[in-house]
Amino acid sequence: MAHAYTPGLRVTQHAVIHKERRLPLKGEVVVERGQAVRRDQVVARTELPGEVATLNLVNRLGTSPQELAGYMLKKEGDRIESGEPLAETKPFIRWFKTTVESPVSGTVESISPVTGQVILRQAPRPVEVLAYVDGVVEEVFAEEGVRVAARGAYIQGIFGVGGECWGALHLAVDTPDATAESLGPEVAGKIVVVGSLISAETVEQARQAGAVGLIGGGLRDSDLRDLLGRDLGVAITGTEQIGLTVVATEGFGRVAMARKTFDILQACAGMDASMAGATQIRAGVLRPEIIVPTAADKEEEEVRPGAEGLQVGDLLRVIRMPYFGRIGRVSDLPTELCAVESGARVRVLAVEFENGEQAVVPRANVELIEE
Repeated sequence: MAHAYTPGLRVTQHAVIHKERRLPLKGEVVVERGQAVRRDQVVARTELPGEVATLNLVNRLGTSPQELAGYMLKKEGDRIESGEPLAETKPFIRWFKTTVESPVSGTVESISPVTGQVILRQAPRPVEVLAYVDGVVEEVFAEEGVRVAARGAYIQGIFGVGGECWGALHLAVDTPDATAESLGPEVAGKIVVVGSLISAETVEQARQAGAVGLIGGGLRDSDLRDLLGRDLGVAITGTEQIGLTVVATEGFGRVAMARKTFDILQACAGMDASMAGATQIRAGVLRPEIIVPTAADKEEEEVRPGAEGLQVGDLLRVIRMPYFGRIGRVSDLPTELCAVESGARVRVLAVEFENGEQAVVPRANVELIEE
């Protein structure tokens, strides 16, 4: 029997998480298979080639490309500092001498006798890849990176901005539908759970107090625009320099956090967590995530993409009006098509919400919460 694909989020307190940590270019892996690593530990490093500066010395010296080598004070491969003489003419009268200084510090990469151009390469930029989570190196990719396995709680969000961060989990609210009123010095260096809404005021308070991340049910589109200083568009997020990482677990607007999500975060309060805001909603779906490594004391599940369809009893969230944001369980999966308000005939499902209310909604209007 074929299954219709239903997008879903993984929310579980006991899981085995596998994270690949790769370099952008080949380099050096500095850990070994089976080695325990900390989230802020370097696991691989490399160097990105420095930027190039191209100088047309023929025009500036008034010579030909073939004669250029005779005017150079540096050879290919030589180091040079910014402001240091690179080439000069040799007139009979010294007052008419022309000297060209290097605009950057770096290395003379090439001197062309054809074009008369000199290429300077600035110093390479070191790049280090961190483990990101506390775990064990389960596989090493030679000259490229590693895969780290961690055990603990794993929560995927709906949307996030900002890069990777880590810190102790701090709950600023007592219930999933509450909203944090104020944040003070107690959140410095921590990832803060702020309830149903991540407002612009909350973000500013968190930045002022030194928090590294915020987790909430939702955030307003207008606040997101103010936070980024622009409209987001459809590009992947995760590279924003906004001073902290923000993850919404439910959607946009004021939305109470799912009870299961809040309960897991509450149970992990005070523990060290890793969080990433990178989100991509088109090809190659990428979700923001919160990982809380813990000791293995219960049966765990592998966090890997699944291919199963909806089943009766599955936990889900409705993502369209009039039941937007509500959470319930599948109570029936009718096989026949049903007419909706638009007149279209679509596949539907019956859902029982947490308060016992029943409803029938199109299957395209729900998102599976994978347990």
